[in-house]
Amino acid sequence: MATVFIPVPWRDLTGGISQVEIPGASVAEVVAHLEMRFPGLKSRICVGSELAPALQVSIDDQMSRRGMRATLQPHSELHFLPAIGGG
Repeated sequence: MATVFIPVPWRDLTGGISQVEIPGASVAEVVAHLEMRFPGLKSRICVGSELAPALQVSIDDQMSRRGMRATLQPHSELHFLPAIGGG
């Protein structure tokens, strides 16, 4: 199972839980399981079926460009982070 670290602004939907183990072989599967356990969380992560433009996902300390299609290892760690732009 993947370990998902829940950002502070989303913890209102998790009852204050800061991390949770969730099954899934991809980010999309993990998000689906998160939504089953914590209704409303998917709308903070996704726009439609894609990762929200304001977010990035870090998998095992590596930023992923694959978004919801990114694959996971059995004990991956996921962090959803605000996308940072510059100019």
